[in-house]
Amino acid sequence: MNIYEINNLPELIKDNSYVGRGIVIGKTPDGKKACTAYFIMGRSNNSRNRVFIEEGKEVVIHPFDASKVEDPSLIIYKPIREYENKLIVTNGNQTDTVYDGLKTGKSFSESLTSREFEPDGPNFTPRISGMITFADNDFTYEMSILKSADEKGSACNRFTYSYASLAGLGHFLHTYICDGNPIPTFCGEPERVAVDNDIDEFTNALWNALDENNKISLYVRYVDLASGECENRMINKNK
Repeated sequence: MNIYEINNLPELIKDNSYVGRGIVIGKTPDGKKACTAYFIMGRSNNSRNRVFIEEGKEVVIHPFDASKVEDPSLIIYKPIREYENKLIVTNGNQTDTVYDGLKTGKSFSESLTSREFEPDGPNFTPRISGMITFADNDFTYEMSILKSADEKGSACNRFTYSYASLAGLGHFLHTYICDGNPIPTFCGEPERVAVDNDIDEFTNALWNALDENNKISLYVRYVDLASGECENRMINKNK
């Protein structure tokens, strides 16, 4: 087993009908850009009734058809926000928790101590989060997963991973292993995956690998480390 193997991201997910929501953070092979991606999938009509919308440099999830919203509490949130030299990406309203924590001097992990997995038993969907910190024409990044300690939701286990950025390497964290009832929660360290120099190739390969029936939206951002210039791609199944 090669613990330093870098996986092909589309190959990891192409035959998996439900990996849930996913975060990718990494650096392009040329070492010039930071990459982050966030996607959502859904099985219910309520989950599938969503679109990503850009508001400045933030991303907001809105209902595609507001008249069909059943319960907005776990499906409507800001997955991407910026604070000073930091880019936050999460799969829930803990984006705001991290943002507010940073404003009061808390770290990424400290901010998340007030949160736990989603109250959607029996699945108890984990909260996954990531944050890029830019400095000196480079960056480091952190990823977190808050997950149920058992099948009853009795307690929350918290895992935080801190990474140096290496050219061509990204880490992929997603909520579920695969489809099921209840849905099995992601286990282990975020997976090592390759990042492409070309944002369009990366975006299209990831979108095409996601299950056609369950994929909903994908957002990808590349940040030039020298200039700070952002390049974004957004795909919504609902148009």
